[in-house]
Amino acid sequence: MKTFISVLEDHQDMIHKLICCNTEIEAAGALLTDTLRQGGKILLCGNGGSAADCQHIAAEFIVRYEKNRRALAAIALTTDSSILTAHSNDYDFESIFSRQIEGIGHPNDCLIAISTSGHSKNIVKAAETARKKNMAVIALTGCSGGELTKQATVSVIVPSTVTARIQEAHILIGHWWCGLVEDQLIEDTTC
Repeated sequence: MKTFISVLEDHQDMIHKLICCNTEIEAAGALLTDTLRQGGKILLCGNGGSAADCQHIAAEFIVRYEKNRRALAAIALTTDSSILTAHSNDYDFESIFSRQIEGIGHPNDCLIAISTSGHSKNIVKAAETARKKNMAVIALTGCSGGELTKQATVSVIVPSTVTARIQEAHILIGHWWCGLVEDQLIEDTTC
């Protein structure tokens, strides 16, 4: 069993390595800003911990990150239990997100597709569907990037093979995107 200090050191090392992803992280942030500026919405999908990250990031856009401001259009495709269970029962799990994109995705929207491995079949299929609808796709992944990066407009590949470290980086990146969007699009209305 690793000590907390050794895990903290691993985390700090991985966070420092994100410097190599700066160009892609900033490009994805600009893509999100442009999407919202043009009246599009941000859709997010992921499995497990990445599903929780989708909800977290969507909440930061809809409610607020650091500034009081108008809501920004974001939908976590991971949250509607009726859609998720009906689709899984009637069809399959592989198309659970692509079906939602088929119904609500538009060409000026952007999909944030999160998969630590980049190989989750339902996430890859969601990205494929988004691309067919002329949506932008941000792949947020780790390891080698996987199949998901082949469908992405911008790929952010966290330089780690450890799921926990990848997920820690994903939420840091997501928070930075939220802050960037607020700085770029919103006037601070705090008292």
